[in-house]
Amino acid sequence: MDLPRVDDSERLARELDWNLLRTFIAIVQEGGITAAADRLLLKQPSVSNALKRLETSLGKRLIDRGPSHFRVTDAGQSLYHEALEIHGTIARLTVELRDIEDEIRGHVRIRLASHVIFPPLDETLREFIQRHRNVTCDISVQTSANVVASVLEKKASLGICLVHRQHPDLTYDKLFREHFGFFCGPTHRFFGQKNLTLADLDGEPSVTFDTDSLQDALRPVAVLRTQLNLDHTIRATSSQLEEVKRLIVAGVGIGPLPIHVMTRDVEDGLLWRLPPYDDPPAIDVFLVTNPASRLNRAEKGMIDMLLEMTEKLPMSGRTYPSSAKAVRLGSRPVPPG
Repeated sequence: MDLPRVDDSERLARELDWNLLRTFIAIVQEGGITAAADRLLLKQPSVSNALKRLETSLGKRLIDRGPSHFRVTDAGQSLYHEALEIHGTIARLTVELRDIEDEIRGHVRIRLASHVIFPPLDETLREFIQRHRNVTCDISVQTSANVVASVLEKKASLGICLVHRQHPDLTYDKLFREHFGFFCGPTHRFFGQKNLTLADLDGEPSVTFDTDSLQDALRPVAVLRTQLNLDHTIRATSSQLEEVKRLIVAGVGIGPLPIHVMTRDVEDGLLWRLPPYDDPPAIDVFLVTNPASRLNRAEKGMIDMLLEMTEKLPMSGRTYPSSAKAVRLGSRPVPPG
């Protein structure tokens, strides 16, 4: 985008309606005028007119669109990234002002991938909120990609999720490692069989996560799927762990799930662990934060406590299941003696 002259910059800062930037962000993220209107609960002509007003104010074409195509121009891409920063900063003004009046208050927005089972997180939530009675938090479950986007856009105080590629503007701290195993449900012909091999799974109908690909967060699982010739047998997918488990239990196909999260379901007879029993795919789960966010005392304090709780444990104590035998059997470690 060409740099405006000084007088143009002053005019733009004085006259630009910031709501136009909010509308433009929605248009880009939703990939169209109609979808953006639905998200903003506005009529389509209102959103279309907002885009025209913004393009007129800037003197630039931001969206190249027609009956069969939608493309954000180079100028539009540049504006989009700047608008995200502006939107995030404005959204946090009320938080900062509230902290000035009452420093002991604060709200923490936590975004998680589905079924994050990590005891130090539970301990942090309990300890921090018990110590600070005026602190509140909300927790939302999202896909790992959306967790990262929320942190990047400063809509979340912190995120906990699987990560494939690390964004250069964010900070990543490894919290724990979980192993994935393949499972089947009670009606499947493999259920209850103990002497299965990887060859038995060759070409078996399967279900999986949306992120199960060589280019996404579950790459180690995708590599194994390829080796087992399961890539062309996928019957259903979901971004949520509970729904992938539902598909497996229902008998739609075999599928990958984190071993330590499924311990109770295995014990209750809802799931049966399948090969590989040794060296199952390992996935790391990260705490994601944005160093550009101006955190309130509650947000900073909770992040610091979570990292402190985590660092008390060596990586071996944050690897699930917590023993080689449990990894092979998909059950809790057997006490000695």
